[in-house]
Amino acid sequence: MILLQEERIMARVVITGANRGIGLELARQLSGRGDEVIALCRKAGPELRELGIRIIERVDVTDEDALEMVSRELGDAEIDILINNAGIMLNEPFHDLDFDGIRRQIEVNTLGPLLVTSILHEHLHSGSKVILMTSRMGSIGDNGSGGYYGYRMSKAALNMAGVNLAHDFRSERIAVALLHPGMVATRMTGHHGIPVEEAVAGLISRIDDLKLETSGGFWHANGERLPW
Repeated sequence: MILLQEERIMARVVITGANRGIGLELARQLSGRGDEVIALCRKAGPELRELGIRIIERVDVTDEDALEMVSRELGDAEIDILINNAGIMLNEPFHDLDFDGIRRQIEVNTLGPLLVTSILHEHLHSGSKVILMTSRMGSIGDNGSGGYYGYRMSKAALNMAGVNLAHDFRSERIAVALLHPGMVATRMTGHHGIPVEEAVAGLISRIDDLKLETSGGFWHANGERLPW
């Protein structure tokens, strides 16, 4: 986008899973600083509607038809920042494995962001940024507790997808970041962790700092580089 305000170029940002938690707060903070935010979600609640931003509903990140609809609704609009935020987390200890739940997490957390990025790729341009909301729980080097088989596996696979995208998009000058928000007090975590406002402020700083030279990195919202 071309708008210039206080020496910062405003961005057009598309966020998946924008109805609650981290996605909602990303929409709030980014629109609050003047970015044009397009929120994708299955169903918008009152908090999202109160932001007064553009909302596209009935969007499941595993539904190719729904994502094609999003692409059509965007028309010829370019996306400056694509934030793949939608995700689910279940806990499967080894002695109580739920393989349907594991498959669902891989569908949503791994294949979903890849499908979104693939279908919306035509709206990206030189200088665009693609953000994959991953987790430290997807780090093999940092796994010190086990459990959460589906979630850990889905995020580890997402990390590989993100590194692949960074390589494949480099010639198009599109940067990719894999970001861990930290343990954030949202419904997904049972409201345990740091305030969502603090986590999102850190995520936005990492997005702002992302350059082609640092594409493909795995970072904590606080700026720490995380082990694979």
